[in-house]
Amino acid sequence: MNSPHLSAPGIRRREWLRVGGLSALGLSLSRLWGSSARGAAAPVANSASFGRAKSCILLFLSGGPPQHDTFDPKPDAPLEIRGTFRSIPTSVPGTHFCETLPHTAQIAHQLAVVRSMTTDINSHSTSGAFMLTGYLPASKAENVPAGPQDWPSIASVVGTLKPSTRTPLSSVVLPELIHNNGHIVWPGQNGGFMGAAWHPMMIQCDPTQQPMHIEGMSLTEGMTSVRLAERFNLLQQFDAHFRDGAKSSAIEELGRMDQKAFDVLHSDASRQAFEIERESAALRDNYGRHKFGQSVLLARRLVEAGVRLVQVNWPRAEGDENIGNPLWDTHQNNAARVRDVLAPQFDRTFATLIADLQSRGLLDETLVVAMGEFGRSPKINASGGRDHWGSCFSVVLAGAGIGGGQIVGTSDRLGAFPASRPVHPPDLAATIFHFLGVDPAAEFVDPIGRPRRVTDNGQPLKELTGT
Repeated sequence: MNSPHLSAPGIRRREWLRVGGLSALGLSLSRLWGSSARGAAAPVANSASFGRAKSCILLFLSGGPPQHDTFDPKPDAPLEIRGTFRSIPTSVPGTHFCETLPHTAQIAHQLAVVRSMTTDINSHSTSGAFMLTGYLPASKAENVPAGPQDWPSIASVVGTLKPSTRTPLSSVVLPELIHNNGHIVWPGQNGGFMGAAWHPMMIQCDPTQQPMHIEGMSLTEGMTSVRLAERFNLLQQFDAHFRDGAKSSAIEELGRMDQKAFDVLHSDASRQAFEIERESAALRDNYGRHKFGQSVLLARRLVEAGVRLVQVNWPRAEGDENIGNPLWDTHQNNAARVRDVLAPQFDRTFATLIADLQSRGLLDETLVVAMGEFGRSPKINASGGRDHWGSCFSVVLAGAGIGGGQIVGTSDRLGAFPASRPVHPPDLAATIFHFLGVDPAAEFVDPIGRPRRVTDNGQPLKELTGT
């Protein structure tokens, strides 16, 4: 995804960086961002749950987790529907999960499970864009690439309209962007038509590697903090003369992004949040020494440092491009893949995150959401897999004072369609915004002056918000 051109005649962002932007500081920040909102979130009166979450951790299980084999087992359905797994009791009497989630079953009293989520889209990228933005994409086709016309992601809206007051990092996505085979990046993962100023910070990393290297989060060789400050002061003087001759909002935005880059590198608290090696070996083991587990642990450290929203994408394993079951996309041998690889990682990591947040007094002020782009087909196919299914699937929420032990909505006897209380992506987005203190009915102004609503008439889930 290329950065937009600046509006000043004859000046491109790359040229500006070359003649005196961040390169003059000796920084290696690979992605610039800003947080200047063109709109503001209005308060919601008489709602105790509004703004109750200081932060959000969004776990995105790319590929589409099977609802039958996780949070919505169907023990009374035919074998070709229910599969070979048993359902097991949870800590909530009368509520059962699949046996693949034994650790999560023990904390069901802290969770709210939506069993009637629906997008009605069976394509990874566009159903994913719907879930990640709350706005129905223009196309429901597969392999639609990201573009400048995309709706801003939930992460970008939160980071822009509700920026952190404690760290220059307001919204972070890690450890990699979501893409289909062929490295076709999904739409709906950045600021979209609002431009680079709205992009969340994308952190490409592997937290299992120590020391963990993050491009742009360290000074270049030979650059000390003192020299960095001196260069930034020179850059600001240069900027003042430059802006006198090239007045534009884009140039002003570059100045704000330069300031952000400097602030991150100059902030000990921001840098230390990435020093995952500070955690005990036992806790790191509990999260799981795999890329997903350590990424979730990193997310906890970031919200502890004041980041508003951290989105953790389920990472691709080495060779995923060449197998029939990349990520959670279990078209073949679903049972073995879920039992041996996917569910054990998610189950232990998710349960550990909830316990860790609670032990630190952070759970009541942190909203946790686990979701994918869709679910899997009720009927097991001839290859022992489950195929794409956007008609009905499960999403799990916890924290932020949400009453645990809840089931919101139900699926039919086959787990194929909502039987009650269908929940759509705008409603899920509205719920996330509500808890983070962004009015779902708030408006912002797009680059050509049009008012845009934060959600597409989404309504927060009253079962969770109490409104």
